[in-house]
Amino acid sequence: MKNVPRILTAWTIYDWANSVHSLVIVSSIFPVYFSATALNETGGPMIDFLGLSIKNSVLFSYTVSAAFLFTALLSPVCSAIADYSGQKKTFMKFFCYTGAISCSLLYFFTQETTTLAVICFWLSLIGWSGSIVFYNSYLPDIATEDQFDRVSARGFSMGYIGSVALMILNLLVILKRDWFGNISEGMASRIAFLTVGLWWIGFAQIPFSRLPDGTRKVKKAGNYILNGFKELRHVWAELQDRPLAKRFLISFFVYNMGVQTVMYVATIFGSDELKLPGQSLIITILLIQLVAIPGAYGFSRLSERLGNTYALMTAVVIWIAICACAYFVQTESQFFALAAVVGLVMGGIQSLSRSTYSKLIPASNDTASYFSFYDVTEKLSIVFGTLVYGLIEQVTGSMRNSVLALLVLFVIGFVLLMRIPSQKIYGVRLENAEVL
Repeated sequence: MKNVPRILTAWTIYDWANSVHSLVIVSSIFPVYFSATALNETGGPMIDFLGLSIKNSVLFSYTVSAAFLFTALLSPVCSAIADYSGQKKTFMKFFCYTGAISCSLLYFFTQETTTLAVICFWLSLIGWSGSIVFYNSYLPDIATEDQFDRVSARGFSMGYIGSVALMILNLLVILKRDWFGNISEGMASRIAFLTVGLWWIGFAQIPFSRLPDGTRKVKKAGNYILNGFKELRHVWAELQDRPLAKRFLISFFVYNMGVQTVMYVATIFGSDELKLPGQSLIITILLIQLVAIPGAYGFSRLSERLGNTYALMTAVVIWIAICACAYFVQTESQFFALAAVVGLVMGGIQSLSRSTYSKLIPASNDTASYFSFYDVTEKLSIVFGTLVYGLIEQVTGSMRNSVLALLVLFVIGFVLLMRIPSQKIYGVRLENAEVL
């Protein structure tokens, strides 16, 4: 049964639960704390990590790349096994708990424990991204096609609201430390990392208690792992016969390299390139989250009027303008204004990308396997995007040159989206209609 309000609400609550990782750990408090803590003995940014001398901001970017590369290799196999065994929720729980516990361990992050902290950060990214593939795959299971855009937008909006709620509580501890026994600013930040893990695990129990388990396949000879690989091969073969799905994944891979890289390095850019104080950076991230809520719903409405592809193309054009402006930004007020535009389009392009792919895959019980390909595409785009960004900064010594590379990616992504027709259509599977 689909479109059950109780189940749809439970599904969106997982966005509420896990999005605190994206905001606190990836985008705001942790990057600021990382820049201030991951230093050498003389206070410089060149640190030793597993025998390598590397700049802390470059290490941050490379850690993100390594985490999502690992997830991209792991998630297709896990999702295929989950579809075959009917254990989708079990896999989702495993990755959720891995990520949340790793976040909690960041409470012990000091200058002396930087290596351990980087490993925990890496594991938290794997846990977060690994659980998302199973979370996303529930969308076509619990909603009808005409509701994909709205339900997807509602999920992202819940994530933005939940993450802002916890962020405000964390900022209260950081800015009003005298209310909490005059703890140090570093301790206040580490408490924030701990609360992320507790928040994530706690609220995740609601979707875990209400979402259905996967449908188990008729038992075949062999073990789950072997049959999981067979399941993956079957889904891959079906994708080859759906040209629109393939075109979308290619275009998504390119433009998402730019989107995700901006999300992961925006705070580092403001800190290192513009020398903005940590408080200003955190306010900027909060602004992005708040503006993203109407952005997600706004692009959902735009999709209803123009079709998914035209709505996505509109978002990509705005991203191109964002990169062009970011190259020249110099002041704090300019950075704030640019952040507001980023927030407006960030929620829209993420929500529409997920719902668009949901419309392109066939109705089946293999949703986790199908979404594993979406997940692999997304994660590889993060790997290559952050890797290119870090390499260009390392070679040229300037993040602004890296921003220009992102602009080129958005232009290519726009051209690739033009290959996909845009049309509003419901009730007909889009891979057969050849329209979007």
